[in-house]
Amino acid sequence: MNSKINQLLLDLNEQLNFIDLEIDDTIKRCEKAIEITIKSVQKLKTLFLKENIKNQEQEIDFFKNVKPKFTSKFIFYNIIYKIETKKPYGGERVMKKYLNNELDKLKRYFDNNLDFYGYYRTGNNYLDYKYFVRGNFDIKLTIDSFIFEADHNFATSHDFKVAKILAHDLVQVYIESKLLEINNKGIKEKSQVNHKSTQKWTASKVALIELLYALHSQAVLNNGVSDLKEFVSFFEYTFNIDLGQFNRVFLEIRARKSGRTKFLDTLKETLLKRMDEADEE
Repeated sequence: MNSKINQLLLDLNEQLNFIDLEIDDTIKRCEKAIEITIKSVQKLKTLFLKENIKNQEQEIDFFKNVKPKFTSKFIFYNIIYKIETKKPYGGERVMKKYLNNELDKLKRYFDNNLDFYGYYRTGNNYLDYKYFVRGNFDIKLTIDSFIFEADHNFATSHDFKVAKILAHDLVQVYIESKLLEINNKGIKEKSQVNHKSTQKWTASKVALIELLYALHSQAVLNNGVSDLKEFVSFFEYTFNIDLGQFNRVFLEIRARKSGRTKFLDTLKETLLKRMDEADEE
């Protein structure tokens, strides 16, 4: 089962990385990510229940270390979706207040679950038999109301809390990056006042990354002395686009079973067609 679950998690991460690059609209990206994650969790549930684990050590490992890696992604995108859809209209001051309130929500959850945070973060395991074994719901331990609605064949009292801890880490990074964007907005606008590009890349981000790696390999700028990150940053600035983890996308391009240079091949075909049409005029 482990190999199947590892592959399932790998596939999920690849799909989420792809939509992070391909879908610019945050709300639409979250909707797609939630849809993909739900399907992945359902597949995980099917794999787990078919295995019918009876060894307590394996059960603890699954609910403490495996399942939360999947469900945390659902929680993360669901929180971001709510943040973005409830975002108020207004200037920088309004947005800062709104985002800081969202950070306060994370802190309140942390404060309300401080004991378990400490237990989990320090790698303790002496209560794992209560936290991560099905059917052990001790009301004296702080548990989320979610557990009363969950399928008890696929849930423990605290695997959801672990997922929330992992998700909240990502949400905090997201919110803090948004606050940083607001703080840097004025500086960025001043630096771009004399250089505002009217050109926008409208093909896929994957296509642009493929093209940039080809151009960098050919050393077309500065006689090839620019490093790759600097090279990519130049085009991100020029086309007003964020390519994110472009090196990870390149690994996926390299892993294609066929058509590794799909976009470059299309460019060649399109150019040849244009030449042929021009010859016929």
